[in-house]
Amino acid sequence: MKETIIKVEGMVCNGCENRVQNALKNIEGVENVVADHTTGIVTVTSKNEVEESVLKEKIEDIGFEVKED
Repeated sequence: MKETIIKVEGMVCNGCENRVQNALKNIEGVENVVADHTTGIVTVTSKNEVEESVLKEKIEDIGFEVKED
């Protein structure tokens, strides 16, 4: 299992958290997603073959901005 932390801008409510969580849970290999709009952090637990770039692309596809360090 692999844990990926992604910083996301634009989540302002629980509805935003749910949109991100539901979108990422539909990716094959993703086991669990926790999004927190107060911190802007999305934590994804997945099988090792899930690429971080796929997760980030999905987040951007639904209208949120991924913050790069």
